Order: sequence, then C-alpha cells, then structure tokens
Amino acid sequence: MTGKQVIYQVFTRLYGNRNITRHMNGTIEENGCGKMVDFTPKVLNRWSRMGITHVWYTGVIRHATRTDYSAYGIPKQHPAVVKGCAGSPYDIADYYDVDPDLATDVDHRMEEFEALLQRTHEAGLKVIIDFVPNHVARQYHSICKPANVSDLGEDDHVDRGFDPVDNNFYYCPGQAFVPRFDLYHGEATPYEEYPAKATGNDHFDNAPGRNDWYETVKLNYGVDYYAGGVLYDNPMPNTWKKMTDILLFWAAKGIDGFRCDMAEMVPAAFWSYATKAVKEQQAVNKNSARQMQEMTDKNELFTVDQKIDILSKKYLNNFRTCEPLNISESMDIFGLKISFQVDINGWVNNKC
Repeated sequence: MTGKQVIYQVFTRLYGNRNITRHMNGTIEENGCGKMVDFTPKVLNRWSRMGITHVWYTGVIRHATRTDYSAYGIPKQHPAVVKGCAGSPYDIADYYDVDPDLATDVDHRMEEFEALLQRTHEAGLKVIIDFVPNHVARQYHSICKPANVSDLGEDDHVDRGFDPVDNNFYYCPGQAFVPRFDLYHGEATPYEEYPAKATGNDHFDNAPGRNDWYETVKLNYGVDYYAGGVLYDNPMPNTWKKMTDILLFWAAKGIDGFRCDMAEMVPAAFWSYATKAVKEQQAVNKNSARQMQEMTDKNELFTVDQKIDILSKKYLNNFRTCEPLNISESMDIFGLKISFQVDINGWVNNKC
C-alpha cells in the first residue's frame, strides 16, 4: 500500500470499551465508554505498520449528552433535545471543547486529547477530526472559547428571522419552540426556547417533528432560504469568521485534516474562504516543525532570538486573533535543554 492514503475511522467512544453490558438506554456507568488513553503507542504503531496513514477520530469535539457533567462546570443539556443517552457526535455543544466521556480526568480532557494527538503523530500517522459546520446543538454554549471570541448567537438580533451579516442563527420571531413531541422527557420542567430557531435539516418553522434533526439548530452563512436560497456574502457573514476561527483553533494544535459533515449544506464560497485560511495555518505548522527538526538533526546552535522567532511563527494564528496562549515547549540553547511554559491570558486595548 506504499503511496496510498489509507484513512482509518474510529468511533472514539467505542474503541477500548471492554464493558459488555450493553444495557439499552444505559448510562455511561452501566455501559462504559472508550477513552483516549486506550489509543496506546502499541496500537498506533501497529496501525502504521498495516499501511494506515490517517486516523479519523470521530466524536472528539464536545457534543450534547444526557450525562451530567455540571460538577465540572459543563452545562447540563435538557434530555428532550438530546438523541440517545450519549448523544450524537454531530450535535456539537462547544466547538472549542473535548468530549468529557473520552477523558480519564475530565478537568484535563484537552490535555489528554493533545497527548493523543502527539502519540498519533509520533507513530507516523496523521490526524483527522470531524468539523460540523451546518448545525449545532439546540443548547450550544461554549465554555472553552478564547476570551476574545463571542459565542455563536451571542450578538444575534432575535427579532429578525434572517440577518445576512450579524445573525449566526435563523429565527421564528414571536414564536416559541413547539415541536411535535414531549418537551419534558422525564424532567420537572420542559425544554423552552424563545424565539424558536430553525432546525438543522433546513426546517424553518417552530414545530419540527421527531424525524427532523430537532436536536440541532441551523447555522446562518448568509443564505436567505426565505427568498429561494439567495447568498449574501458581501459584507462577509459573521458566521464565516467564527467557523473559520474554529478550524484555525484546531489546525493550530496540529490537526492534519477535517472530515466536514454535511458540507453540501454550506455555501461553496465559504469553503473557498475557510480552506485558504486553514492551508496557510498548516503551512506555518509544517514550516515550524521542519525548522525545529533541522535544529535537532544538525545540532546547530541557533541564537535565542532565532528560536523564539520559530516559536512565534508556530503560534502566529493565536497572535493574529489575540487568543489566550498556553505554550509549553522545550528547546536546546547552547547545549542546554530548557523547558518553559508561557501563559498569556489578557490583552490591553485589544492589542496583543
């Protein structure tokens, strides 16, 4: 299989789960769940020897679930708008977070994912994760977004059914969410949404049925479906920037590629814009990695300024967007191996 690109998809929460209870509608405690630590160097190296080139980890980004993680500061989802106990991996609840089900230590779930990413790369494999651009969970709320990023829907004009620039969602102004199914689902209070938002499968009224993607909300890329699908992309819709920033966030971590869910439901013009930005970020990643490897291979005594310059290029996207930085790196300076960590969490007058 030399020269071929071989992608191995794995449903991350199933791999490594050796619990055979299989209780219908069972909890995570009853049925168990695979963890990121189950992808050991032994496993990954075996896949590499088999000729696999890419691992597609499905279900990494945090999605809606009925499991209560509120003790960890993660918002609890109402069960009426979650499909299944574990939830759908395409029902994203926070684009900047990792599914806590996959972590052995929930508080350090991102660090566990970053370690998985490193292990996979060390085995000579590239990493693909899912990007779900068409819709989000009905109760989407990011608790892990960078400090300078406004949440999806946070600045929307909810009195407008469609706003081509400012709104991230489509709305049913003056109408509550009244789907054709039970909104209590065993809870003391029903799920409430006002005004109702359009549903992910292009259902634009306030009453989706059980066969609709009722647990999701459609994202607005500037397409006016009320006028037959007219695209307004000048000025650029706010959703374009927010969703591209999400791609850049993961690309900056070293993700090699994205499997884009329901890509045909998003305007092609957005893909041209976002793909260009991601490729630029990946070129920065590749160039930084190459320079670092050359330093190691040649044992060259670069100046401190040169090495800092290489690191600054590696984190260029963070500086561009003024995202908080949590940098942990090691470098060889004059034969001495130095490890350091830098945390930059505040900005003055919006300047980095």
